[in-house]
Amino acid sequence: MTFDGFPEAALDFYDDLEADNTKTFWTENKHRYDEHVAAPAKALVAALGDEFGQAKIFRPYRDVRFSKDKTPHKTHQGIFVATGPSLGYYVQVGAPGIATGAGFYDASPARVASLREAIVHETFGAELQSIVETLESAGWVRGGQRLKTSPRGYDAEHPRIDLLRHKSLTVRRDRGFGPDVVGTPALLDVVRADWRETQPLLDWVGLHVRG
Repeated sequence: MTFDGFPEAALDFYDDLEADNTKTFWTENKHRYDEHVAAPAKALVAALGDEFGQAKIFRPYRDVRFSKDKTPHKTHQGIFVATGPSLGYYVQVGAPGIATGAGFYDASPARVASLREAIVHETFGAELQSIVETLESAGWVRGGQRLKTSPRGYDAEHPRIDLLRHKSLTVRRDRGFGPDVVGTPALLDVVRADWRETQPLLDWVGLHVRG
């Protein structure tokens, strides 16, 4: 199975799905999803597997049980490679094009406590700050769940208070929809390079966050 990129038809499919996110549309157009989204996604996963390990291709269906938004289908296709508990690499395709990412997604109390303990450590915290600043300087956007105020028990004047507010920590890079990358085999090298660039963040979390 050879990865040749995601065709423009994949982006067109998601454009149409955003306009008509109904079961009727999906039933009538599922062949487009299978051919232009699911098949390339499987090929991409196969091509990345030797270096990064087994990936999960997320189901296209939304869990609407506890959501006010009852639209039934996701408007992007996500792929995740776990490197630890709720930790790993991510890539998605949708109408806006390709986005890559990586990070720590679990906000359980034990893991948040472990994360903050490492952040306040003089050496470990400085390492994380340097990693995050390097990624942001390279164009990555920091995300994740975070408090609007200082976490209880921590000095609001702590030099890494911005990091201490995080309950999860991710980075994301939007690659857009340029056909010279998205629709070609070159996308494989783009994803590889992006994921390699984020590896220091994943390594740091994998080493210091417990629970």
